[in-house]
Amino acid sequence: MHYKQLTNPLYEWRLFSRLVRQRSSMSALSAIATVTADNICEEAALKKMIRSWSLAVLLLPSLAGADEAPSAVNPDPWEGFNRKIYAFNDVADRYLLKPVAKGYDTITPQFLEDGIHNIFSNVGEVGNVLNSLLQAKFKHSAEDTGRLLINSTVGLLGFFDVASKIGLEVHEEDFGQTLGYWGVKSGPYVVIPLLGPRTVRDAFGSVPDAYTDPIPYVIDYVPTRNEVLGARVIDTRASLLNAEELVTGDRYIFLRDAYLQRRQFLVNDGVVSDSFGEDEIPGEQPAAAESPKDADKVEKKDQ
Repeated sequence: MHYKQLTNPLYEWRLFSRLVRQRSSMSALSAIATVTADNICEEAALKKMIRSWSLAVLLLPSLAGADEAPSAVNPDPWEGFNRKIYAFNDVADRYLLKPVAKGYDTITPQFLEDGIHNIFSNVGEVGNVLNSLLQAKFKHSAEDTGRLLINSTVGLLGFFDVASKIGLEVHEEDFGQTLGYWGVKSGPYVVIPLLGPRTVRDAFGSVPDAYTDPIPYVIDYVPTRNEVLGARVIDTRASLLNAEELVTGDRYIFLRDAYLQRRQFLVNDGVVSDSFGEDEIPGEQPAAAESPKDADKVEKKDQ
């Protein structure tokens, strides 16, 4: 290598551009050491090369990472298939479930409708207790157990929500949230016939949830059991009648985004990242959402 090449800034830049494309700082340092040992003859040239190469090495991580910026992940890669299932579910809901729910809401006194809803919510506390334990949320599990015992006795099988009045909060948990708590990714969004929206993780989580539902164990007589399960579906649909007024634009996209945002909120126990109103700094990636386990550690430190 000629001495003039060593002192030529354009040549030095070309050399390190090639090293940047290799995306290896160790390779860059190794090349620096080799060229320096074999070809540097004068102290002035050495100082000049060190300055140029030091700058290149400092810029190497940012230049190499420019091509590696994470792209937004599409949460609904099966949208075409999902829209067809959604259309089927929408017809079934519009002509069957919704009219029944509206009739139930019309003829049932409000206090009775609230009481029935409270009973089904009290039954769901069993799943809340178990999944809180699986997520190592022992405080929540104790509170859920207290809610179940108090509402099942003083609250007349849950018809009256006495536990909320004495300060025991509801913690909605299911096995899909448990999987998310321990780091299982949600996977693509999927619409299941008659069951509605899920993610792949929540779809698998629905299986253990079915086995932790106490109704099949408490009611042995199949016709009565099916009537109770049907009543729960109608109660759930009736509770969503007023929320339908909020749906605007493309119903499929609105319901999909609402479902995914709610699931994220539940899995993270309300700890979500929101960059609205924050100024973006060029080249800086947004902070990742805090995991529920990290949130538990922060909460314990604050206490």
